[in-house]
Amino acid sequence: MSGPQRTGTGDGTRRAVVTGLGVVSPHGTGVEAHWKAVADGVSSLGPVTREGCADLPLHVAGEVPGFDAAETVEDRFLVQTDRFTHFALAATQHALADARFGRADADSPFSVGVVTAAGSGGGEFGQRELQNLWGHGSRHVGPYQSIAWFYAASTGQVSIRNDFKGPCGVVAADEAGGLDALAHAALAVRNGTDTVVCGATEAPLAPYSIVCQLGYPELSRAVEPDRAYRPFTDAACGFAPAEGGAVLLVEEEAAARERGADVRATVAGHAATFTGPGHWERSREGLARAIEGALAEAGCRPEDVDVV
Repeated sequence: MSGPQRTGTGDGTRRAVVTGLGVVSPHGTGVEAHWKAVADGVSSLGPVTREGCADLPLHVAGEVPGFDAAETVEDRFLVQTDRFTHFALAATQHALADARFGRADADSPFSVGVVTAAGSGGGEFGQRELQNLWGHGSRHVGPYQSIAWFYAASTGQVSIRNDFKGPCGVVAADEAGGLDALAHAALAVRNGTDTVVCGATEAPLAPYSIVCQLGYPELSRAVEPDRAYRPFTDAACGFAPAEGGAVLLVEEEAAARERGADVRATVAGHAATFTGPGHWERSREGLARAIEGALAEAGCRPEDVDVV
């Protein structure tokens, strides 16, 4: 396990703030739909309905309802990208609209960066192209196979689609990957970048992606949606995978206020630890170290925290 990895506070003159939110989740598309379901305590887990998954021993997952990528993503990007990147492109547009941020608000394309995280990559796209390879031959494999499955695809396509040419990065991680992407964005702002699009999306419900997850003993095999994921209870039986994700717009505070943006939050502190696979008994220690590091960077005491 490593010690906390701090984002750093620089000289304190540049503060990173969140001005835009975009969500594509099993609760629905858009912040309002997602938050209403969260506030109402609604579960959006349900039977797995994706094509090719009927005979697999995963029965319950979180699917994004009614998502049609063609409604928000141009054809030329659709054919190049997997579902997890479709989520990222859609969530980015929601975040930019929520922040009321347009190209005219950027001093230069080089003042806007992009950082995204992903853990499973483009399994659906990759599976389709591999089926073409073994079923029809190499001439039937499209040229975008080389990039669509890769973790970096979302960062690249968000950058290209919106002409964002600032510092870009990719976090290849699941679970806390979105938080690490936010930390990278905050660090970029403190180091001189005005605006960063950051977030994480996943689409792990294609047959190949599900098979890759079947090796996890913690994967819930429950059949009933209301029993598949019951954390913090005696009925806990593992985790249920889900697709979707979220994107935030992070800006330098002074620049955001100058253009009249609504500041939703300040990114005050972050820290990360790694306990390694198969060492669950040490995860509490790792989490405690990360919390201590984040509080130290933010200059906060535990009693200053209102929500965990």
